[in-house]
Amino acid sequence: MPFERPPGSPATVDPREAHAARAFAPRRVLALMLRHWYVMRGSIPRLLEMAYWPIMQMITWGFITSFLAEESSLVAQAAGIFIAAVLLWDVMFRSNLGLSLSFLEEMWARNLGHLFVSPLRPLELVGALMSMSLIRTLIGLVPATVLAWLFYAYNIYGLGLPLLAFFANMLVMGWVIGLLVSALVLRFGLGAESLPWILIFAFWPISGIYYPMDTLPVWLQAVGYAFPPSHVFEGMRQVMFDGTFNLMHFAAAVVLNGVLLVAATAFFLSVFRVARVKGLLLSIGE
Repeated sequence: MPFERPPGSPATVDPREAHAARAFAPRRVLALMLRHWYVMRGSIPRLLEMAYWPIMQMITWGFITSFLAEESSLVAQAAGIFIAAVLLWDVMFRSNLGLSLSFLEEMWARNLGHLFVSPLRPLELVGALMSMSLIRTLIGLVPATVLAWLFYAYNIYGLGLPLLAFFANMLVMGWVIGLLVSALVLRFGLGAESLPWILIFAFWPISGIYYPMDTLPVWLQAVGYAFPPSHVFEGMRQVMFDGTFNLMHFAAAVVLNGVLLVAATAFFLSVFRVARVKGLLLSIGE
């Protein structure tokens, strides 16, 4: 196909210039790479995300390996333990995503400013986000429990009433993380939108999901027991191994969740007030 002269250009075009315009240009590739590099360099969440997953996986599965190496008698029960742990962890994961994604959808649609032209109050927004989180969690979790029964003959509902206590505590902890994430995204913009998938996994190695808390170093046990998930998973294993419900772990999880939920809600409302004053509800970007 002959090279066509664009309107307004000189009557004659150097064929070498025309070929260069059509040819692959490494400098244009470099220019686009630099654009993404500048975006990435200016975003700490993006930089952290690159190293985050390999580190978390290495630490977590290292502890699992240490636990199974010392407790070979439990290998036969490992399938049931791990499936129950995965399902309970997914409660917290889905609860967090259910709240934070509901909030992010309003930001992606540039709808926050429109919402608060109405009489809607920030605390009512929090209540709506928590309610949607519960619905999203149930939609995601119930099919998973059915598949666990069909594929692995494991019935998590066999835990009985303790399951309700475990579910409620993991749900509330997910709300805590979701509110923190939503506040940070509101404050720092959509450049931090990957936080819902990142922040929650900071609790993965220290929660004793797949191994008892005494597998961790003593100082890390103290850190883990400062958050509700560690008490939930320790309580879950006690129900499965001994058939007893540990009221101390349950009480600790409830108290910690209450304190953290109040603190997270206060933090979200505080950031929201600042965002409203600075006009961030209408100027949301990277």
